[in-house]
Amino acid sequence: MMAKCSICGKSVQFGKNVSHSHRKSNRIWKSNVKSVRCKVEGSANAKRMYVCTSCLKSGKVERA
Repeated sequence: MMAKCSICGKSVQFGKNVSHSHRKSNRIWKSNVKSVRCKVEGSANAKRMYVCTSCLKSGKVERA
């Protein structure tokens, strides 16, 4: 599953791990994405979408 929110578009972010000796290696932060059944405007049926937890918490998505 690709870690990308269908609502806000939040996806993976890239950065560096920095050790105590200050050696750097690549790393990834994945967004906290859940598979949710949501009500969609213009449709009577519920649709399954990938939504990040910050969008769920803020009420941008209504669960079916």
